[in-house]
Amino acid sequence: MNNSFLWALGDYVVFTAQALKALKSVFIRRQEIFIQLRRIGFDSLFLIALTAAFTGLVTALQAVYQSKGYIPIHLLSVLISKSTMVELAPVLTALVMTGKVGASIAAEIGTMKVSEQLDALRSMNIQPAEFLYMPRILSGIITFPLLTVFANIVGIICAWYFSWLRYGIHWHTFFNNMKSYFQPFDLWGGLIKSAVFGFIITTLSCYFGDRSEGGAEGVGTATTKTVVYSAVTILIMDFFVAWILFGAM
Repeated sequence: MNNSFLWALGDYVVFTAQALKALKSVFIRRQEIFIQLRRIGFDSLFLIALTAAFTGLVTALQAVYQSKGYIPIHLLSVLISKSTMVELAPVLTALVMTGKVGASIAAEIGTMKVSEQLDALRSMNIQPAEFLYMPRILSGIITFPLLTVFANIVGIICAWYFSWLRYGIHWHTFFNNMKSYFQPFDLWGGLIKSAVFGFIITTLSCYFGDRSEGGAEGVGTATTKTVVYSAVTILIMDFFVAWILFGAM
């Protein structure tokens, strides 16, 4: 394995450990945490709603096509709800947030790095890990599961609406069957995934932002790396987390 990759991985682990060590200052930095909760969570609601709505519509359309002749149409909601809660909502939410939140954090911190604002913070005895990185990482871990729940609700409702318009499935039939086959771990599994994805995106964006150098070009490179590495890592971790959660079932 390439030594530069191992060095970068070790550097990322040390950086993340320092940011997590700053969790002891959660109460002191509560104002920054609330600001990030709003920026990462509330400000992303419209984008997540739009993504989840069309995901639900496509899922309902594809579910009928793929299960035709195998699964009765009145059980369509079971297939839609499980696929949405376990896989589609957490993964698509994370991928969308990679472009919105990950790129934004990397660009913000990268600009502060190349303009020496991070050095100015240290000169005032304010550690970036405590003031900048920890609030963003903690907010990502908290808000991503909440956004996933929101995506689940929007996606499933839109899937039902399309099923009603296209196939005449009554809401009572749709949601009653979904309730009958619902397993709490389907929901919890998706939320665990989303928390892991939130951690990955925020830590990588803070890391690449902090390692920016070379002016505006360096900030652009850090932003690109954040989006690419976050998206690839999400897809890789999706498999491993699913294996841990569902592989033994």
